[in-house]
Order: sequence, then structure tokens, then C-alpha cells
Amino acid sequence: MTGPGKDNTTTITPGVDSEVGPLRSVLLHRPGGELTRLTPRNNDQLLFDSIPWVERAQQEHDAFAEVLASRGVEVLLLADVLGESLADPRAHAAGVHAAVDERRLGGELADALRSHLSGLGAGTLRETLMRGMTFEELPASEGASLVRKMHHAHDFVVDPLPNLLFTRDSSAWIADRVAISSLAMPARSRETALLDLAYAYHPRFRGAARAYGAHSAPVEGGDVLLLAPGVLAVGVGERTTAAGAESLARSVFADGIAHTVLAVPIAQNRATMHLDTVCTMVGPDAVVMYPLARDSLVAYTMRPGEDVTADGARDLRVDGPKPFLDAAAAAMGIDRLRVIDTGLDPVTAEREQWDDGNNTLALAPGVVVGYERNTQTNARLEEAGIEVLAIAGSELGSGRGGPRCMSCPIARGPLPSGS
Repeated sequence: MTGPGKDNTTTITPGVDSEVGPLRSVLLHRPGGELTRLTPRNNDQLLFDSIPWVERAQQEHDAFAEVLASRGVEVLLLADVLGESLADPRAHAAGVHAAVDERRLGGELADALRSHLSGLGAGTLRETLMRGMTFEELPASEGASLVRKMHHAHDFVVDPLPNLLFTRDSSAWIADRVAISSLAMPARSRETALLDLAYAYHPRFRGAARAYGAHSAPVEGGDVLLLAPGVLAVGVGERTTAAGAESLARSVFADGIAHTVLAVPIAQNRATMHLDTVCTMVGPDAVVMYPLARDSLVAYTMRPGEDVTADGARDLRVDGPKPFLDAAAAAMGIDRLRVIDTGLDPVTAEREQWDDGNNTLALAPGVVVGYERNTQTNARLEEAGIEVLAIAGSELGSGRGGPRCMSCPIARGPLPSGS
């Protein structure tokens, strides 16, 4: 396994223009102390459906990373990237600023916390930013205040970030630019700041241009599918808003890195929080899809218009809605998308969709990573000629995310000619 600080003979240039081009480099987050903060009192607020067995989750994640490395993928770990970034004083200051919520803590305690965090080394600050800090862990000499007295010792003065595990959501590469997500849920809002500073200050990414900004309308990476070079599908539902999808479309059109963006409404509920929970690509013209979504998904097609606005940008042309599969095939320039259904019957399909059967990570055209528990979906994929690299996910899946959710591709090779 490779990563920042290792003696890599070649630095892979970032760039992603499809979901299934050969995966070259990926950003993962190995679960750590932040998961130990989950309790029955707070797991709902922190967006987990159960309390994971942390050691087993780490073992499962290590096995996932090893599968990727065994297929020649460079695996970067977020903790390493973040720690090396925080060695830059500017990044250190940005991390401290993001951790201190003055509106919640009040001025005096906020100043005390800011002073304490500013004195931490890069490694300790990195752990604190991810794992969080309780009032008990803040030195007693730091900030005597009403806020402190009225909180329980185990309440958080800096909230933990257990959802860092799902690196797909907080950033996504589109062509040679990185989109920093604007995360919708309060429990995840500070993740954006950490990814923002990592991409801004780590030597590997310092020169990367932005395709989207963290302070824009809500867009999450799990809702963004790169169907083909220049063609994006963006789910609009619980996490990504219509305004976010439109803002992203205008941004990628202005940058010249896409010519078509499909806005795809999805149900606003826990089971279908992102588009990639109902549909992911497994080949240049093939998707694995939840059967109930096959006929119900529609898409609004956005393209640059002919007129130029007052600020010099082209206006937006919006067509539709049309059936998603038809709109996607037309945008991709193919006759049709091949669909592989999840499960063999409605009950199995619903169970395996809940267990992220649709949430596969493509390592190359026709090669995907999926959870081993989704036996029927994996069998359907294999019958369709897709190689499935099955991994354990009994603990990793407790936050409702599969292999695609847990991975942010940094670089993919081009699709084979003729794809």
C-alpha cells in the first residue's frame, strides 16, 4: 500500500472522467477513534444506524484497502494527507478555526479552546479534528464558563466525525478538478473544512483547481456519477438540492469539463440518501440498479444555452423530465444502458439495496468491489460477466455506505477505445 510520505517513484496525476476507467489512485479513510465516540445516545445524530465494533471495522477496511492495492491501485489515507497538510502553519490555523464553534460555546470558552488547539502539534491536532474532544478532555484551566458548567463532562466541545469513512461524499474529482462538497447534514459539515484544507495545502494537490466550492448550495459526492467523459448525473434528494445540482452544472460548464448534466430526483429518505445507493456503473454501458428505481427514475437534462449572460457566462438550457435510462443513454451517445437488477425478487432486492448492493466501486470496466453479504446481487453481476471482488462489511456498513461511498477516486485511466 502506498501513501503520502512513502517513497513513491511516480506521482500519479489527478484526473477522473468516468466511473469505470482503470482506477489508479484513491483516497480512503481508515476508521479510527472517531468511531469509539458513537453511543446509543448519539448514533442517530451522527448518522449511524448501529454502534460498530471498531476493531472489526478496521480489519474490514484494511482488507478493502488491500484488495485495491493488490490490483495496482495507489491507496492514499486521509489521516496521512491531513497530517502532512497540517504541518503548514496556514493549514493548522484553518483546522483550528473550523473546530471552534463560537456561537455554541460563547466567546470566552471559544477563545480558550482556540488557544489550546493552536498549541497542539500537527499529529495531535489531526486526531482531535477527526476524533473530537469532550469537555472533560479540555484542560480544566482552559475556560471556566457557564457553558462548560452546564454541559456533561462527556459532551463534545469539538464534535467527532465518524462519517469521514465515506470519502466519496466530501469531495469528488471531475476531470482534473476537485469538487469540495457542501454537505447538508450538520453532523458532517466540518468534514468539508478538513478536505478543503487538505487539498489546499498538501503538496500533492496544492495546484489542483476547484470544480465546486464548499460554501455553495448543497451537493454531495455520493450523488455525482460520471456516466461518461463530459456527462454527469446528479441525484437530487435528501443530501443534494436542486440548487446544488444547478450550481454544479453551471460550474462544470463554465470550466469546460462537462457538456451535459442530468439532475435525477430520488426519494428523500435514509434508504436512498444518495444516487449511488440505487445505481452505480459497472461498465462503460452497464449499471447495477435497484429494480424499483429502474422505471421510476427520471432526469432533467441541463446543457449550456446559446445566449450569454451579463457576467459573460452562457445561460442554461433545461429539458425534461424523461426516463433516466433514456436520457442517460442519449447524453452518453449510446443506444441504451445495460441494466443489472439488484436481487431476484422484491424482498431480496429491498434487503440488498439497504445493504448497499448497488453501491459498487469499479476498479476497471467489468471489475467491481462489492459487499460479500449481497449474494444475490453479486451473483447477478457475475452472470452478466462482471467480476466481483467481495469484501466483508458487517461493521463498515453500519453507517449506510458501501465500497463506492468509502472511496474517492483521485485518478482513473481513460476508458478503452471503443467503449
